[in-house]
Amino acid sequence: MCQVPKKKIKKIRGSRTCGGGAKRHRGGGSRGGRGNAGICKHHYIKALLEGREKGKRGFTPPYRYEKTAVNVGELDEFAERLIAEGKAERRGDAIFIDLTRLGVDKLLGGGSVRKKLVVSVSEFSERAKAKIEELGGELVTEHE
Repeated sequence: MCQVPKKKIKKIRGSRTCGGGAKRHRGGGSRGGRGNAGICKHHYIKALLEGREKGKRGFTPPYRYEKTAVNVGELDEFAERLIAEGKAERRGDAIFIDLTRLGVDKLLGGGSVRKKLVVSVSEFSERAKAKIEELGGELVTEHE
Protein backbone atom coordinates (compact mmCIF):
# COMPACT_ATOMS: atom_id res chain seq x y z
CA MET A 1 0.00 0.00 0.00
CA CYS A 2 1.24 3.47 -0.97
CA GLN A 3 1.39 6.10 1.74
CA VAL A 4 0.61 9.77 0.85
CA PRO A 5 3.21 12.14 2.28
CA LYS A 6 2.06 14.69 4.86
CA LYS A 7 1.58 18.28 3.79
CA LYS A 8 4.10 20.70 5.27
CA ILE A 9 1.46 22.75 7.11
CA LYS A 10 0.28 19.65 8.94
CA LYS A 11 3.83 19.07 10.06
CA ILE A 12 4.32 22.59 11.45
CA ARG A 13 0.94 22.96 13.20
CA GLY A 14 1.46 23.60 16.89
CA SER A 15 5.05 24.70 16.53
CA ARG A 16 5.81 28.16 17.79
CA THR A 17 7.43 29.78 14.74
CA CYS A 18 6.00 27.61 11.90
CA GLY A 19 9.43 26.86 10.49
CA GLY A 20 10.54 30.50 10.37
CA GLY A 21 13.40 30.17 12.80
CA ALA A 22 13.78 32.06 16.05
CA LYS A 23 12.85 35.69 15.23
CA ARG A 24 13.61 35.97 11.57
CA HIS A 25 10.13 36.75 10.08
CA ARG A 26 8.54 38.52 13.00
CA GLY A 27 8.97 42.28 12.44
CA GLY A 28 8.15 44.74 9.71
CA GLY A 29 11.77 44.81 8.59
CA SER A 30 11.48 41.50 6.81
CA ARG A 31 8.72 42.89 4.59
CA GLY A 32 10.10 46.39 3.97
CA GLY A 33 7.90 48.10 6.53
CA ARG A 34 4.30 47.82 7.60
CA GLY A 35 1.26 49.37 5.94
CA ASN A 36 1.95 52.17 3.47
CA ALA A 37 5.65 52.37 4.29
CA GLY A 38 7.84 52.97 1.26
CA ILE A 39 5.14 53.61 -1.33
CA CYS A 40 7.19 56.55 -2.64
CA LYS A 41 10.47 54.66 -2.33
CA HIS A 42 11.09 50.91 -2.34
CA HIS A 43 7.43 49.87 -2.82
CA TYR A 44 6.70 52.49 -5.49
CA ILE A 45 5.86 50.11 -8.35
CA LYS A 46 3.66 47.94 -6.13
CA ALA A 47 1.74 51.03 -4.95
CA LEU A 48 1.45 52.32 -8.52
CA LEU A 49 -0.04 49.04 -9.70
CA GLU A 50 -2.48 48.97 -6.77
CA GLY A 51 -3.49 52.59 -7.42
CA ARG A 52 -2.39 53.94 -4.02
CA GLU A 53 -1.11 57.50 -3.81
CA LYS A 54 0.66 59.36 -1.07
CA GLY A 55 0.97 63.08 -0.50
CA LYS A 56 -1.07 66.12 -1.41
CA ARG A 57 -0.86 68.65 -4.24
CA GLY A 58 -1.73 72.29 -3.75
CA PHE A 59 -4.48 73.40 -1.45
CA THR A 60 -8.11 74.46 -1.63
CA PRO A 61 -8.92 77.60 0.32
CA PRO A 62 -11.90 77.15 2.65
CA TYR A 63 -13.71 80.21 1.25
CA ARG A 64 -13.58 79.07 -2.38
CA TYR A 65 -16.92 78.77 -4.16
CA GLU A 66 -17.08 77.26 -7.62
CA LYS A 67 -19.68 78.92 -9.83
CA THR A 68 -21.57 76.86 -12.36
CA ALA A 69 -21.79 78.64 -15.68
CA VAL A 70 -23.49 77.98 -19.01
CA ASN A 71 -23.03 79.57 -22.43
CA VAL A 72 -25.88 81.22 -24.34
CA GLY A 73 -25.19 78.90 -27.28
CA GLU A 74 -25.89 75.87 -25.10
CA LEU A 75 -29.12 77.46 -23.86
CA ASP A 76 -30.16 78.04 -27.45
CA GLU A 77 -29.46 74.39 -28.34
CA PHE A 78 -31.25 72.88 -25.33
CA ALA A 79 -34.21 75.29 -25.18
CA GLU A 80 -36.67 72.88 -26.86
CA ARG A 81 -35.58 69.99 -24.65
CA LEU A 82 -35.97 72.15 -21.53
CA ILE A 83 -39.52 73.02 -22.61
CA ALA A 84 -40.33 69.33 -23.13
CA GLU A 85 -38.97 68.47 -19.67
CA GLY A 86 -40.96 71.30 -18.06
CA LYS A 87 -37.87 73.25 -17.00
CA ALA A 88 -38.63 76.16 -19.36
CA GLU A 89 -41.80 77.67 -20.81
CA ARG A 90 -42.97 79.64 -23.82
CA ARG A 91 -44.11 83.19 -23.15
CA GLY A 92 -45.48 84.58 -26.40
CA ASP A 93 -42.77 84.29 -29.03
CA ALA A 94 -39.98 84.07 -26.42
CA ILE A 95 -38.72 81.15 -24.32
CA PHE A 96 -38.44 81.81 -20.56
CA ILE A 97 -35.67 79.91 -18.73
CA ASP A 98 -35.03 80.30 -14.99
CA LEU A 99 -31.36 79.37 -14.59
CA THR A 100 -31.31 79.90 -10.82
CA ARG A 101 -33.89 77.14 -10.48
CA LEU A 102 -31.70 74.91 -12.64
CA GLY A 103 -28.68 75.54 -10.39
CA VAL A 104 -26.69 77.77 -12.77
CA ASP A 105 -24.96 80.81 -11.27
CA LYS A 106 -23.68 82.68 -14.33
CA LEU A 107 -24.55 83.05 -18.02
CA LEU A 108 -21.58 83.39 -20.39
CA GLY A 109 -21.50 84.68 -23.97
CA GLY A 110 -20.10 81.69 -25.87
CA GLY A 111 -21.92 80.33 -28.93
CA SER A 112 -24.63 81.82 -31.11
CA VAL A 113 -28.26 82.61 -30.34
CA ARG A 114 -31.06 82.04 -32.89
CA LYS A 115 -34.11 82.10 -30.59
CA LYS A 116 -35.64 84.91 -28.56
CA LEU A 117 -34.82 84.10 -24.93
CA VAL A 118 -35.91 85.59 -21.61
CA VAL A 119 -33.46 84.34 -19.01
CA SER A 120 -33.56 84.73 -15.23
CA VAL A 121 -30.05 84.46 -13.77
CA SER A 122 -28.07 86.00 -10.90
CA GLU A 123 -24.95 86.94 -12.94
CA PHE A 124 -24.17 87.34 -16.65
CA SER A 125 -21.39 88.58 -18.89
CA GLU A 126 -21.70 91.62 -21.17
CA ARG A 127 -21.35 89.42 -24.29
CA ALA A 128 -24.22 87.22 -23.13
CA LYS A 129 -26.40 90.27 -22.52
CA ALA A 130 -25.58 91.73 -25.95
CA LYS A 131 -26.33 88.47 -27.79
CA ILE A 132 -29.69 87.93 -26.06
CA GLU A 133 -30.85 91.55 -26.43
CA GLU A 134 -29.81 91.56 -30.11
CA LEU A 135 -32.75 89.24 -30.90
CA GLY A 136 -35.19 91.09 -28.64
CA GLY A 137 -34.79 88.89 -25.57
CA GLU A 138 -34.00 90.07 -22.07
CA LEU A 139 -32.04 89.14 -18.97
CA VAL A 140 -33.81 89.26 -15.63
CA THR A 141 -31.65 89.35 -12.50
CA GLU A 142 -32.76 88.48 -8.97
CA HIS A 143 -32.11 92.07 -7.85
CA GLU A 144 -34.83 93.55 -10.08
